[in-house]
Amino acid sequence: MSTATNTDWQTRPTPETAQDWIARAAEVAAVLATDAAERDRAGATPYAEVQLLKDSGLVTLLGPTEHGGAGQDWPTAYRVVREVAKADGSIGQLLGYHYLWFWAARLVGTREQWEHVEAEASRGRWFFGGAVNPRDKDVVVTEDGDDLVYTGRKSFSTGSKVSDVTVLEGVLEGTDSHVFAIVPSDSEGLTFHDDWDNIGQRLTESGGATLDRVRTPWTNAAGYVDKVFQPRIYNTLNVPTIQLVFVNFYLGIAGGALETAAIYTREKSRSWLHGGFDRAVDEPYVIDVYGDLIAKLWAAEALADAVAAEGQLLHDDPDAVTEKTRGDFEVRVAAVKARATDIALEISNRIFEVTGARSTATSEGLDRFWRNVRTHTLHDPVAYKRREVGRWVLEGELPEPTWYS
Repeated sequence: MSTATNTDWQTRPTPETAQDWIARAAEVAAVLATDAAERDRAGATPYAEVQLLKDSGLVTLLGPTEHGGAGQDWPTAYRVVREVAKADGSIGQLLGYHYLWFWAARLVGTREQWEHVEAEASRGRWFFGGAVNPRDKDVVVTEDGDDLVYTGRKSFSTGSKVSDVTVLEGVLEGTDSHVFAIVPSDSEGLTFHDDWDNIGQRLTESGGATLDRVRTPWTNAAGYVDKVFQPRIYNTLNVPTIQLVFVNFYLGIAGGALETAAIYTREKSRSWLHGGFDRAVDEPYVIDVYGDLIAKLWAAEALADAVAAEGQLLHDDPDAVTEKTRGDFEVRVAAVKARATDIALEISNRIFEVTGARSTATSEGLDRFWRNVRTHTLHDPVAYKRREVGRWVLEGELPEPTWYS
């Protein structure tokens, strides 16, 4: 991979504003784009790609400035994810999940816990992974003196082999209580498997993980004080927050597909021999398709940005979050998730209509955009997102907080 060296990034001024950080993300994307198709075909563990995210400073975007972080907000993080995903959907997903797990301590933990985690993670430029799959119920947490012991298996653990730390989740034995804790990814008993073999998002290292008596002190149990969890409604913002991560790397992949296809159309596509035009870019139906697709993308991006701004109001005052403000926000997220899913699938499919038969060559790699979107949009059924919106419109019903709503 042709990445910029550490010196290249360190000699540049550190971005200060949100727009500066989005521009930095575009620089990172430009590096990733140089060999994105080749890396997708190779499917190698993305150590260099994650190092690029660290060297560029993007991993500390949400961290406190006093500890080396950028001090930015969620709307900026979403835009950064979108930019990176234009070049490489897998790396966009990894970065988006990293932001979620970085923020998880603030979501669930006590002030003392999240201040410690954010400071250490920012100073050390930690990259986060997460062995948290709610459909797996076989991780049991037991007590052993002052320690918690995690035992079981998770089907998915995005970021596993490239992470410095991993967020664990399991159910405390004999209770219904879920316990989250952050542990070093090289912890004894934590094994990541090379069993991620899907058609898309190939570089996300989303294989399974086995937890064989992974130990961590009780004091690391996020949000627990004297072994009792301290609940807040803010704790339930995990789903709308990560669903907006999904939205933005879907839209990023769609934007990348359009940009890549347009270059192909300008430089390689041949006009139809019976169309009466010398250049493909002059054919009316080609022009119409590009105009249609970019208009749909811009509309979805505008909605995504508006919903992100609404969510930031909740993040700004966590103790003021109510069931209603949380529920209304989840409905808006569900709406944009449904739109982004449909639009990203449409764009990544229809680009072939305006690039031509030769664009399906494996060497071009245009198929990776559709494969990436199709793979991750199956994460949870989009019909249930539309249901949330429909029930809210018809009955004023707020979505019940679950692992998926």
